[in-house]
Amino acid sequence: MNSEANEQEYKSGFISIIGRPNVGKSTFINRVIGQKIAIMSDKPQTTRNKVQGVLTTNNAQFIFIDTPGIHKPKHKLGDFMMKVAQNTLKEVDVILFMVNAEEGYGRGEEFILEKFQNIKTPIFLIINKIDRIHPDALLSVIDSYKEKYEFAEIVPISALEGNNVDNLLDIIKNYLPAGPQYYPADQVTDHPERFIITELIREKALHLTREEVPHSLAVVMDKMERKSDKEMIHVMATIIVERDSQKGIIIGKQGKMLKEIGKRARVDIENLLGSKVFLELWVKVQKDWRNKASQLRDYGFREDEY
Repeated sequence: MNSEANEQEYKSGFISIIGRPNVGKSTFINRVIGQKIAIMSDKPQTTRNKVQGVLTTNNAQFIFIDTPGIHKPKHKLGDFMMKVAQNTLKEVDVILFMVNAEEGYGRGEEFILEKFQNIKTPIFLIINKIDRIHPDALLSVIDSYKEKYEFAEIVPISALEGNNVDNLLDIIKNYLPAGPQYYPADQVTDHPERFIITELIREKALHLTREEVPHSLAVVMDKMERKSDKEMIHVMATIIVERDSQKGIIIGKQGKMLKEIGKRARVDIENLLGSKVFLELWVKVQKDWRNKASQLRDYGFREDEY
C-alpha cells in the first residue's frame, strides 16, 4: 500500500485516561469533546463511572474513557471505582497517564505505575496544568518521571487552556489502529441523557458544599418527561446522602442551598437538552450507602457493566 493510501486510512480506537484524583481528566475530556459530558469539581474522586467521550474527525474516531482517580479504596464504592479504572487498562489502544505539573512524583503516582507492570499497551505521560508552572520547571518534572518508567510518549498540556491538546491528538492518532467508525459522527458520549443530567446535578452539589458532604453524595433520576406543550421537560431527581446533618447542609437554611443547586444545574441541563427544563430536587438519607452492595447497584454502580 502506498503512502497516500496510508494517509487516507481511517483510524479508530479507545483511549483510557488514568491518574490520581483531581489531575484534570474530566477537564481534558470536556476540552476535547467541546461540551460538558464529564463533571468537573475541585473535590477528589468526582468521577465514579466510566465516561466515554467520542471525538470524530475526517480520518479518525477517538473514544476516550475517563476513569475514577486511582486511589487506595476505603469502602465498597472505592473498591468499585478501582475495578473500573483498572479494567480499562486491558481493553484500550492507548493509555494516558495524567499527572499534575504542580505536584511532584509521590506515593500516589508510584501506586499507579505499579498497575502498569506487564501492560503492553502504549502508555503516554500527560503532564497537565502546565499553565500553572514556570516553563523552566517543566524539564525537571519530565526528568523525574523519565527515571521511573519508559513511556511511549511524554506530552505536556493545559487541558483548561487548551495548550498543546491538538498536538496530543495528532500523536494519539499515530498509535490508533485502522478501524471502523464505532459511533455516529454527531455522537459525543455513550451515556444516556438521564445519566449526564444526574452528574450535572451532582457537580453543582459538589461545588457548593463543604468537605463533610461530597464523597457521600449520589444523585438518582426519578422521572424525566416532556410536558404536553412540548416546550418544557420535567425532571425529578433525588440527592442521596448518608447522614441527617448532610441532608440539612444540602437543603440549607430555608431551602436556599437546594434552590441554588437546582438553579445552576438547570442551566447546564437546558444547554444539554436544548429545551426549557422544570427541575425538582429532593434529598434523601440512606445511611452508609457506599458500603451496601444493593444500594450501589440501585444508584448505578454495577460491576457487571464494566
